[in-house]
Amino acid sequence: MKKVALILTPGFADWEYSLIAGTSTYYGVDVQFYSPTPGVFHSQGGLSVTVDGTLQQCLMWLPDVVVIIGGTIWETKNAPDLRQFLHTCNNESHAAIAGICGGTLALARAGLLNNITHTSNNPSFLLENADGYTGNHYYCNSAVAVVSDGIITSPGSAPVSFTTTVFQMAGVPVSNINQLKQMLAAEHLESI
Repeated sequence: MKKVALILTPGFADWEYSLIAGTSTYYGVDVQFYSPTPGVFHSQGGLSVTVDGTLQQCLMWLPDVVVIIGGTIWETKNAPDLRQFLHTCNNESHAAIAGICGGTLALARAGLLNNITHTSNNPSFLLENADGYTGNHYYCNSAVAVVSDGIITSPGSAPVSFTTTVFQMAGVPVSNINQLKQMLAAEHLESI
């Protein structure tokens, strides 16, 4: 079974992880939750969660994909420093790294977006909130997730393409990914 680690922080965005966690078992993906601040905290929507897994435990689990979920903390001085963790995941464990919305700030701060095509909420979001980010000339305005060199980035408004790209990087068969895309797109086709 392929393994995906979801990294949550206080104030995490409910809609950014829910499709990954909610459909993972059906698609043969083992999802585990970790946090740089393990314990009890709340999502943006007020959901109380207990995340016991530490970042060290995440490294020991050896996930195929490490996903940084966005949330309210990433634009504050309380944002955790994930640079060492992300470099270890990427360079030593050879995991794909994914960030959505505010989670892209962690990737930018770690220098992972300085030399690859990537996206986020908008280019100024990264420039204004990620010290050390110099990859603005690689920024791609995209309404869907972008993958480059094992790094997945996405605006917060694209949880469907983010989920399917994470699953793709985890090794879910293309036929299953296409089925998931069609299922989630069906309601929008009816309203057109």
